[in-house]
Amino acid sequence: MLEALALARLSLGNVSPNPAVGAVIVKDGVIVGQGYTQPPGKEHAEIVALKQAGDKARGASLFVTLEPCCHFGRTPPCTRAIIQSGIREVVSAMTDPNPLVAGKGFQELEEAGIRVIIGVGKDEAAEITEAYIKHTITGLPFVTAKFAMSLDGKIAAPGGDSKWISSVSSRSYSHILRHHHDAIMAGINTVLKDDPHLTVRCGGGRGGTSHQQPIRVIIDSYGRTPLDAQLLHEAGNTIIAIGQNVSSDRKKSLKDEGAILIELPAVNGYVDLEMLLEKLGKMEITSIMVEGGSSILGSMFDHKLVDKVVAFIAPIIVGGQEAKTPVGGIGVDKISWAPRLSQIQIERFEDDVMVKGYIRKE
Repeated sequence: MLEALALARLSLGNVSPNPAVGAVIVKDGVIVGQGYTQPPGKEHAEIVALKQAGDKARGASLFVTLEPCCHFGRTPPCTRAIIQSGIREVVSAMTDPNPLVAGKGFQELEEAGIRVIIGVGKDEAAEITEAYIKHTITGLPFVTAKFAMSLDGKIAAPGGDSKWISSVSSRSYSHILRHHHDAIMAGINTVLKDDPHLTVRCGGGRGGTSHQQPIRVIIDSYGRTPLDAQLLHEAGNTIIAIGQNVSSDRKKSLKDEGAILIELPAVNGYVDLEMLLEKLGKMEITSIMVEGGSSILGSMFDHKLVDKVVAFIAPIIVGGQEAKTPVGGIGVDKISWAPRLSQIQIERFEDDVMVKGYIRKE
């Protein structure tokens, strides 16, 4: 199963809204076929592995990270191909939460006389498919809050300088994280201050191309995004979430620069973030990485919309009472009410420490 899980990770960032799946076919202790999910509309991991194995699949075992599909979607059902191939055993990490599958794929295989084993490598498979799982069950995107800060919890010097708090290695890994997400979210203050690209610069590309980028989502209640902002002129789409009071002329100007506008009611000066996530989910955006700034991250935490946190901590001391911290917003009145992380992982990137974990759902 380890090989199948590693293959599944290779498809992260290229297959949404489908899940990232890996498949390995083993016969007499030898791998005879392997594959991972191709971009939407193309072959699933099982089909790639079966084609590679050919006749050697007969009597072999198939290791796959997610229950094989049993319905017609963009492609025919994988269960049918598995049965026809003569596979004798299927070892799967987890059940597919999609109601069209949800155990039916396993049932179909068992009814055809194929032995099914479920649960091997379940935890790692669940992490790989976390965005697919949440979107499938709730219709909402999986939200990751990502930030870099100094050891004393600052994201910039008191005067606003922030380049660079994190190391080169941390920033390189951040681009891999961007690649794994459907969309990158930032607030208008970040756009006005930094004029960011919000693109992936780690090679590979999404959807099998070298130019496709994650969608950029800008929270801009009053439509202040400059028409010459770099993110409006990068490859890929930019969505700007604006309030309903933005003028028609301003909306036309933004659209003329290629922006996709989502108009939402404003709550306390901010567009309704919960409604925004619902709309993005309906657009088949399954995962979002929120990169800042402080206000937008604070609002996401205040509204309990964050699922996962990735924080880079650099061994520097910035100081200054006016220096910003990564998470603004209202915050909590008591420490006991603070969101707490679980399933924590810690890694080193040069001298930086990355802390990654999931928000505990009470």
